[in-house]
Amino acid sequence: MTLHSTMSVRWFIAFVLLTIGPFALAVSWHDDSRYVELGPRTGYYIVRPGSPLRHQLGFDAAPTTDTADPFRHGYGADALAFRFNRAGILSAPPAYIVQAIPNEFYTRRLGSFIRGHSSSRDVEAFFGRSQRREVQSDGFITYYTIQVYNPFEDRSGGKGR
Repeated sequence: MTLHSTMSVRWFIAFVLLTIGPFALAVSWHDDSRYVELGPRTGYYIVRPGSPLRHQLGFDAAPTTDTADPFRHGYGADALAFRFNRAGILSAPPAYIVQAIPNEFYTRRLGSFIRGHSSSRDVEAFFGRSQRREVQSDGFITYYTIQVYNPFEDRSGGKGR
């Protein structure tokens, strides 16, 4: 092979990778955000951090941190979000904003809250004081941070933080 043909092959490969790469990334990220209905007034949302559902539900301020951040060495944060009316009664299904597989410990507890009946005190009894509270015209949203670790995202060479 001559130098000219080698360079042509390299440019062609680069062109193909740059053309197909973004589509491959878009296909590889599957947004499985959804509502999990457990009963007429019980259920919860599973929401992925980049999902349009997160914005639609109004949980943009959820304190999540990506485990893939190279400076965090696999450590990150998922979040629980609860929307209450002015009286402190759960007015919408809670949400679990989660990066990987939802933890059954949290999904079971989320499923126990009843819209229109459970109060912010009930939520505090399970999870303690919230890490963030967002006041809105019709009530408030409380957020709970869940610290998570993904060893597959840890690029520190086993040295930890």
